Amino acid sequence: MKSQRALLALAISTSLLFAAGCSKTDTDASAPGQAGSTAAGSEDADAFVARVNKTVKDMTPEMTSAAWLGATYISEDSQRLEAAANERWLAKNNEFVEQAKTYDPAGLTPATARALHLLKVSASMPAPRDPAQLKELTDIASRLGATYGAGKWCVGDDCKDIGQVSEILADTEGSSYDEMKAAWEGWHTIAQPMRKDYQRFVELTNEGAKEMGFANTGDVWRAGYDMPADAFKAEADRLWGQVQPLYEQLQCYTREKLVSKYGEQGSVDGMIPAHLTGNLWQQDWGGLWPLLEPYQGVGSLDINSALQKQRDAILANLVADAGGMGKLTASQQVELERKADHEMATRMTKLAESFYTGLGMPALPESFYAKSMLTQPRDRDVVCHASAWQMNSDASDVRMKMCIKPTEEELTTIYHELGHIYYYLAYKDQPPVFQTGAHDGFHEAIGDTIVLSMTPDYLASIGLVDKPAVSEEAVINSQMRMALAKVAFLPFGLMIDQWRWGVFDGSITPDRYNAAWWELKAKYQGVAPAGGPRGEEFFDAGAKYHVPGNTPYTRYFLSHILQFQFYKSLCDASGHTGPLYTCSFANNPEAGKRYWAMMQRGASQPWQQTLKELTGGEQMDASAVLEYFAPLQAWLKEQNEGKTCGWDAAKP
Repeated sequence: MKSQRALLALAISTSLLFAAGCSKTDTDASAPGQAGSTAAGSEDADAFVARVNKTVKDMTPEMTSAAWLGATYISEDSQRLEAAANERWLAKNNEFVEQAKTYDPAGLTPATARALHLLKVSASMPAPRDPAQLKELTDIASRLGATYGAGKWCVGDDCKDIGQVSEILADTEGSSYDEMKAAWEGWHTIAQPMRKDYQRFVELTNEGAKEMGFANTGDVWRAGYDMPADAFKAEADRLWGQVQPLYEQLQCYTREKLVSKYGEQGSVDGMIPAHLTGNLWQQDWGGLWPLLEPYQGVGSLDINSALQKQRDAILANLVADAGGMGKLTASQQVELERKADHEMATRMTKLAESFYTGLGMPALPESFYAKSMLTQPRDRDVVCHASAWQMNSDASDVRMKMCIKPTEEELTTIYHELGHIYYYLAYKDQPPVFQTGAHDGFHEAIGDTIVLSMTPDYLASIGLVDKPAVSEEAVINSQMRMALAKVAFLPFGLMIDQWRWGVFDGSITPDRYNAAWWELKAKYQGVAPAGGPRGEEFFDAGAKYHVPGNTPYTRYFLSHILQFQFYKSLCDASGHTGPLYTCSFANNPEAGKRYWAMMQRGASQPWQQTLKELTGGEQMDASAVLEYFAPLQAWLKEQNEGKTCGWDAAKP
């Protein structure tokens, strides 16, 4: 999966308002005043919304700069600045929420009524009004993010950061079973110190949620979907029910292949051992491609090698210009290596940019490449987790933060992140209160819809692969590669917030944080830790960025549904004929025009209306996922015939 875009409890650069719905409880929180005025009659609703928009516009640069420093220069000083900026905003946001609840929506203009509505459900980190508790909350939030960002797995003096740990896990051919297990367990130790802070974080945000008129923080999050919070739960379950059979076939096939390689160590009661998927959180199984490739070498798309060759060629040219490696000191050689890495990262980013401009969208601002962090610095700790940033309300300063390496996964992540950037650019003329996605799943789906258009033919057109041969075997291989990223992710995208909703509402108590985490991973993913249950001395949820970073995660599950829905609509708009999985709408102006029009809406209207304008329907629907993967699903059923699929979720 590709990463977080709302940074460390701030929903700022994509507006402070990742929301668009109404809680059953928030509408009764206070007695209404007259239409268009507060109960006290001091400021009418239109004037209030105008003041909110001006305040957000004025405060955003300071807020985003503090958050940027907190993520790219991790230190006590940057944490202090970030926490203080957080505190100022959250105190102001509490004032806005309280005042928004005093207006009677009757008689207001639709724009003003919607702005008030969004304000009331805006907080991903609802903060208590008490100043001491507010400061405590912001300090904890900053500390949690910094703990994650600086996390390393150390054995003696040998310390590895998340990138190095991930490389061990991704090398499923070169790393042994025990090496991967040690790396997986080692990374999860970084979260153990977070447990006490996180428990207090939950208490404080729940207090803030109750003061806003909600039952708990999870209720706030679910209220942001233009439907009652309970109805949203049912909607998420409905969408999972559509795709669950496809996932179960993939899990069964994968487990059997792992058993064939590792024997009885390849399965835990029918579940996949957590350290064997090639990914720290089992959300992307691309590292298992060498084991799972259906037809070896057919339709080969060795993008990694192509990218690495480009990077090596850049370095070779730099060395030649410097007079040869023999004339360079060790320090100079390192600097040339880093320069080659940065030039390659820039080249990969410009390649992704060209897809968007090919649809008729504008070029990125000149400042983007000057101010973004595209490679990992040597001199300080940073949060390498990829993210996109809107630094000010007119989107004249947009940035990306990422530690890019020349791999296929990193390339697709860049295409994804630029989806956020282009969404910022599209809705920049909306008032700040509407500068966010139609709902948060939309924001995550924009770039991944583009990724679906990175077909073998498209990749050949940009010189990363040879023109692919067309065959049924090549289709299955291509679909398997895509499924290891898209289908494998679906249950993970759902279960993180299933865990947090339980934590927030108290059904998961602090003494069962870890047990409940693994129960849900067993239920949804069919994944378990090797070596028996993980005890409560661990806090394995905290080893995933979005938990200490307090980023709602259901958005990613929804995006994996919406991106196929968007993709099908844009393929239809481009005039595509033939199987859905063969479509690339690259360089199609009609597809670009329709996509840009949807993106320009931001959150100015309910997401159902925005969805209808693009797709013709008001309901999220996974049928396009099933249409896309129909060849693979049929093939998997054939491969799994006669095998015992499924798992015992009662034994995490």
